[in-house]
Amino acid sequence: MQELRDGGVMLRLIYEAMKAKGMDTDLVFSRLGVSADYVYTEKLRTPHSAQLAFWQAVEEVSGDPDIGLHLGQLLPAYKGQVLEYLFLSSPNFGEGLRRAKNYQRLLSDAANTDFFVEGENACMITDAASDEVRQLRHFNECFVQGLITFFQSVTDHQFYPSRVEFEHEREDGHEHVADVLGCEVVFGAEENRLYFPASLLSRASPHAEPELLDLHERFASEQIARLEKKDIVGQVERIIAEFLDSGDVTLDAVASRLGIKPRTLRTRLTEAESSFNQVLADFRYRLARRLLATTNESIDEIVYLTGFSEPSTFYRAFKRWSGKTPIEYRKEAGNKEAMEDTP
Repeated sequence: MQELRDGGVMLRLIYEAMKAKGMDTDLVFSRLGVSADYVYTEKLRTPHSAQLAFWQAVEEVSGDPDIGLHLGQLLPAYKGQVLEYLFLSSPNFGEGLRRAKNYQRLLSDAANTDFFVEGENACMITDAASDEVRQLRHFNECFVQGLITFFQSVTDHQFYPSRVEFEHEREDGHEHVADVLGCEVVFGAEENRLYFPASLLSRASPHAEPELLDLHERFASEQIARLEKKDIVGQVERIIAEFLDSGDVTLDAVASRLGIKPRTLRTRLTEAESSFNQVLADFRYRLARRLLATTNESIDEIVYLTGFSEPSTFYRAFKRWSGKTPIEYRKEAGNKEAMEDTP
């Protein structure tokens, strides 16, 4: 199964909300093993599973048990991205929703949103999380406010919710959530849903432009195609993980496991702006960091687990990758590097 990732824009919007709230953002990110500058990494896509550790760190640093809800109030509108352009250049809000649905992977690999009309209300299923993240209260309450803020932005503030349903439960604070969202809120529902007046679907966009819409759709398609090309890297990494302890980690062996020719694999990795040696080295480095930082495995055992034949070879490689010896790195390592890629 392909590792799920979230577009970096999600993290950047929350980062701006954290700064607006006056939070110690450096402390939050240091607990995750990265600097705050990480959010501005070019073409950033973070592991979706890191949402769990991220929101735990945010709650601990803020001391606010409703931090997801409160950061959602401070989220800036999602601007300057191709999904926004698709809404603005579509004939109406409903057409924008339909088109954006085709490219939701740009926001997150876990996104599987949909919408339908039910009487006088339209309903958007806000399924933007995996099973383990879907009932994460902070994520859900922040994400739905991000959607509402975005929809208000592309409709000149004509959008408003009529009802929100959350999968997660809440022991208290129900009225507070309803006050913040400005509508009826239900907890413990079967799905995360956002209801709004169906009449908004036909609201015409003053920025509609057929030629621009075609351009934006082509651009969105190109971005999706780039993500699909990079999927090969994840497939190669999973096979490397299977082969690592056998010592048979070669391009030919991985290509055979994938059922393609070595030359084809080499070409597909080149298209993904990588190479087999680079994928192997990156995987070994991430695995070594994780084992050093979060386990008590001996260095000799880590040498074996990362597929090196000799400790000296491992030491030289790790020093080249990190600028530190494995022992130095282990001494300095804090919590696991949740925001970084993990094998």
